[in-house]
Amino acid sequence: MTPRTQTRLVPTELAALAAGVSEATIRKWASRRKLTRHGTTRRALYDLDEIIDLRAGESRRPA
Repeated sequence: MTPRTQTRLVPTELAALAAGVSEATIRKWASRRKLTRHGTTRRALYDLDEIIDLRAGESRRPA
């Protein structure tokens, strides 16, 4: 994997769109520490590369 040079933070709505899941799922992943929540108390932001890595790991998991 290539080292990341810049963190791309996106709001919950775009994180959900990128992951193909609901906003509630993004919030659940953050509360379960599967995903790191950045931003402020009022505005959650998520690392787009972390979301992509999380989804890639799930697709490799056996059914």
